[in-house]
Amino acid sequence: MGWLGRLFDARDARVRMVLVIIAGVFYLSFGGLHAGTPTTTQLVLAVAAFTAGLLLFRRLVGNLLVQVALLAVAIHVIDDVMINQVGAGWALLELTVRARRTRTIWWGAGLLALVDLTGVRGEPVEWLLAAASGLVVDVGVPVLLGLVIRTTQELGRQAQQRAEEEQRRRESENRAARADERSAIARELHDVVAHHVASMVLRVGVARHVLTDLDPRVDEVFDDVHGTGSAALADLRRLVAVLRDPDGVRGDAALTAIEPSAVPAAIGAAVDRARQAGVTVEAEVDPAVASLDAVRGLAVLRLTQESLTNVAKHAGAAALARLSVTVVDGAVHLEVTDNGRGAVPTAVPAGGGHGITGMRERVEVLGGHLEAGPTGSGWRVRTVLPATPDRDVPHPVEAS
Repeated sequence: MGWLGRLFDARDARVRMVLVIIAGVFYLSFGGLHAGTPTTTQLVLAVAAFTAGLLLFRRLVGNLLVQVALLAVAIHVIDDVMINQVGAGWALLELTVRARRTRTIWWGAGLLALVDLTGVRGEPVEWLLAAASGLVVDVGVPVLLGLVIRTTQELGRQAQQRAEEEQRRRESENRAARADERSAIARELHDVVAHHVASMVLRVGVARHVLTDLDPRVDEVFDDVHGTGSAALADLRRLVAVLRDPDGVRGDAALTAIEPSAVPAAIGAAVDRARQAGVTVEAEVDPAVASLDAVRGLAVLRLTQESLTNVAKHAGAAALARLSVTVVDGAVHLEVTDNGRGAVPTAVPAGGGHGITGMRERVEVLGGHLEAGPTGSGWRVRTVLPATPDRDVPHPVEAS
């Protein structure tokens, strides 16, 4: 909304009326067009106009009727009607800006024009010129200015509504993208990893009952493998439940403890694929990532793959990318940067870019925060995955 719209906000009507009254008092004090002390009648009509403006500034039609009536009286009893003309014109301006129906505006303008014409004197030609100039100044200017302000306010409201609708659309798309990514991750964990883990646990359990007279050490290994696998399966089910319904699971259910062993090799394979695409990659991977729980290990792998893919896609084959993965006090610090050489990196706008959205969703599920944005001439993705707290979730959520 422009400055006119803000100046004529409905909440500031009293302030505007006070300013008009101050201007009127100044006019009376210095004699206006007719130097000298105002007459008693002029003062009475001025005070009446000021009082009506203060008391009726919210009642637009009532204020206009009173101001026009005072103007009609002033035209016939005093010579200087400037105060009452301004009062009537200002009332018409306020009515034009704030009236709900345009028909009311035209009725008010017609009434003021009729009263103005009763005060015009002279020969026909002089009367016509005086009437035309008077109507332009007293009626035309307030109506025109009021319509401009009214249009400005309406355009401002429409722009605000469009911005709010666009924001809602972006949020809806963003939620849909996050839901799609969560569903994809849940399917990946449930259909692939959980299936194999469940099969392993079942076979180890069968082996423990089928094989008798085992060496106690072998039986202890079986127990450990079976217990670890069962815990991993329960943790997988909890994570799948979180991904499918983030609002339905509380606490640390989103922080699970699973141990895949191939994360360092998989990260190396992702780096090699980026190099095969022509990107120069300088990688520093902490060997401690091999001891991460599988949920964070999988997250680190997917973040690395997505970030390097984005480098190849947006920065081009001539880009130099740096990958850093370190483990500090159990927390995983990951950063991928590029120098932006080649194609210009494409910033992913709010509501678009499911790759960045998917990475952010993975990180937030694990209690971290993803930073993705331009840095210098390139792009940077940085996050910290906090250490997994050593707590048990009392009621694991079963996933089908």
